[in-house]
Amino acid sequence: MRYQWYSLASVILGIKFLIMLFNLFSLTKEIAIDLGTANTVVIHNDKIVVDEPSVVAFDGRTGKLLAIGSEAQKMQGKTHSDIKTVRPLRDGVIADFYATEQMIKGMIKMANCKNNFFMSSLRVVICIPSGSTEVEIRAVRDSAEHAGGRDIYMVYEPMAAAIGIGLNVEAAEGSMIVDIGGGTTEIAVISLGGIVSNKSIRIAGDDLTDDILEYMGRHHNVKVGERTAELIKTNVGSALVDLENPPEDYIVCGPNRITALPIEISVSYKEIAQCLDKSISKIEMAVLSALENTPPELYTDIVRSGIYLTGGGALLRGLDKRLNDKINIPCRIADDPLHAVAKGTGVALKNINKFKFLIR
Repeated sequence: MRYQWYSLASVILGIKFLIMLFNLFSLTKEIAIDLGTANTVVIHNDKIVVDEPSVVAFDGRTGKLLAIGSEAQKMQGKTHSDIKTVRPLRDGVIADFYATEQMIKGMIKMANCKNNFFMSSLRVVICIPSGSTEVEIRAVRDSAEHAGGRDIYMVYEPMAAAIGIGLNVEAAEGSMIVDIGGGTTEIAVISLGGIVSNKSIRIAGDDLTDDILEYMGRHHNVKVGERTAELIKTNVGSALVDLENPPEDYIVCGPNRITALPIEISVSYKEIAQCLDKSISKIEMAVLSALENTPPELYTDIVRSGIYLTGGGALLRGLDKRLNDKINIPCRIADDPLHAVAKGTGVALKNINKFKFLIR
């Protein structure tokens, strides 16, 4: 009898050892990627392991990759003819296929996923704009494949955002997401694991930055670069001309467009709110358009639960109040709106067999 117990214990230990070996030498590594126009986020083992700007730097003569992410961003606007910086994604879609492939490869390497020495396949869940065409979807899939992906799934950004902020997307209840990223604003009404009504417009953070670039040249006669315009947006960007807790004016230094002499300009949130008004109005109209196409029962759910704002654009001062006043539906900024899509993509990675809305 004692021998039988020893034998049983040996079998159990042997099974545990085999399971440990299987996990150690597993042939599949799993990552989730939020491939954003402004930032790319990589999640592995439920943790954000990479959060870098979507920028790549190449040697202008040889085409050799020099830097990606924040290191490449530091070079933007400061390069000579032998170095070229590229933003591979524009308006939420791939603008430079080769640069995107190199960026994904580099960020997977940066993730340093310690799986095994015998890895032969990479399972990837990657998010895409809800308005993507078949050609654009194929471009994302091809880039992921060339970067080493073997088992590739895709999820629409507003669906990922809803999952990321903790909504039950499979419930028979309507939820509305407005995800304002760098290249696109994704608006979707979600119910029963699908997108019932959606609107995807290519008016987002980059367009707000361009508005500021144009405004500074036209009204203040000063030249500013893209990174300076981004800082202006971060420091004094606003959707309203009247804020309860207004930020201090931001000082901008640059050359006069006519004389090229240095000038210093004090920029207030009120003038930036006026300069961004046209683009924000387009986002408002897109939200109203999505609501017009929403079935009445789901519309009632949205009025009760409110509209959730995610993405970097959700952090624009006063945007939630402006949308609330315009649409007369409560608008709520999600917790950690910058990473909502990435977190939702990570959850989708863990539920590949459960979520039927994932795209192969």
